[in-house]
Amino acid sequence: MADIDVDFDKVGLLAVRDGKILLCRKKHTTSLLILPGGCREPGESAIDCLSRELREELGDVVVTAVELVGVYTDRAAGPETAQPKTVRIELYRAELIGEPVARSEIAELVWFGERDDCFQLAPSIANKILPDLLARGILPWA
Repeated sequence: MADIDVDFDKVGLLAVRDGKILLCRKKHTTSLLILPGGCREPGESAIDCLSRELREELGDVVVTAVELVGVYTDRAAGPETAQPKTVRIELYRAELIGEPVARSEIAELVWFGERDDCFQLAPSIANKILPDLLARGILPWA
């Protein structure tokens, strides 16, 4: 369940290939990179939400070996001129089977690596998720 002060309750995917994280750039609302996934529908489990969102956003892909990484709360990505919103992301690591393709509201998929520009990242990724993944050794970056 989302906290009362959370505007968006999301489930996200951490997919890592060749040391890079799969991220998305939406067609609208923000140019920052976000995690694949999305908001839970009423009564929907985290895994059902993740599966539905991945079909919508990434096409004919399946996830296996799904495991909870953590739950993160921070400022949501959005227009700079808008009132700040808060997002809660329940993040799951999984193996992605199939080749993801940008669909629905997703304009572009990016395999983000250690040398890429962190200023492209949504606040939740830059401020909370990436530092935690590095501190725990989940990402093989220096």
